[in-house]
Amino acid sequence: MQNEEGKNMDLYIPRKCSATNRLITSKDHASVQINIGHLDANGRYNDQFSTFALCGFVRAQGDADSALDRLWQKKKAELRQ
Repeated sequence: MQNEEGKNMDLYIPRKCSATNRLITSKDHASVQINIGHLDANGRYNDQFSTFALCGFVRAQGDADSALDRLWQKKKAELRQ
């Protein structure tokens, strides 16, 4: 819910899993959110990052590593354009 100025007034905004698009509930204590920093041509961090959220289901299945790799490869291709 937003007020007239466009600010979010909700106390809890649920996240979605980047790999499966499932809602991450407040009771999913196995979920993680990972920020991956972007580097410039010299290999230095340039104060930008990409955020990925993985739900506990993906982590319990053992697919978190491959899902994160797939998501980062797709994001890296978008950033090069």
